[in-house]
Amino acid sequence: MRLSTERLSLSYNGRDAVHEVTLDLESGELIAIVGPNGSGKTTLLRGLSRLLRPVAGHVLLDGDDIRAISSRSVARRLAVLPQEHPEGVDITVHELVWRGRAPHQGILQRATPADHEAVDWALEAADVHHIASRPLGSLSGGERQRAWIALALAQQPRVLLLDEPTSFLDVQHQVEVMALLTRLNAEGMTIIVVVHDLALAGRFMQRVIGMRDGRIAFDGPSREVLRPEPLEEVFGVPMLVLEDPESGLPVPLPRHPEGAAGP
Repeated sequence: MRLSTERLSLSYNGRDAVHEVTLDLESGELIAIVGPNGSGKTTLLRGLSRLLRPVAGHVLLDGDDIRAISSRSVARRLAVLPQEHPEGVDITVHELVWRGRAPHQGILQRATPADHEAVDWALEAADVHHIASRPLGSLSGGERQRAWIALALAQQPRVLLLDEPTSFLDVQHQVEVMALLTRLNAEGMTIIVVVHDLALAGRFMQRVIGMRDGRIAFDGPSREVLRPEPLEEVFGVPMLVLEDPESGLPVPLPRHPEGAAGP
């Protein structure tokens, strides 16, 4: 499934946030969107997911304007996971994941075997089947994030959009979440992720889009665009890009203010 934009402009909280962005996000890609705070990353993700109405331009889903497609139809093809989740949701993981079947059910429709199969698959895919009976409030940060991902997977989307899914997680849980997204992508799902950690983007993402001041500053394979020059242009600080000795993948890091590797 193809998701694209044509000269897309968006505003958020009365401020122009994204300016004339044109992108082609092809089926099966694993994409990171990076940039400093206020660069338009999250606003772009909201526009792609139909949560924001464009000021100008279009978001296209398989060539059709996403605004002309019903919300239910969009939700069957595309799922979005925001950075912040509702507080005080006092339900179990299993109950949460069942909410992902809403786009596939009528108001009074009973659950079908296909619904049960989709929920079971989502619990297994996100590796939360063993904690399905536990309340959300009892989970660790990594477990809770995987539970919300399972909710999105229960929609059976072909495209999954996530806004900083590793924020507030420790290193172990960051790697677990990114490994899960990599596995889902290997199974054919298109994954588009806003990330703040450039090292994670270099390690896990195939394509990286860099944003600054609401515009696309760079876009391409991670090995090609995660270089000091484009990163310094976007983030405004000196950058050092190391090479992972095992994978050869880029590991971007900010340079020490005096250019040294340490204190």
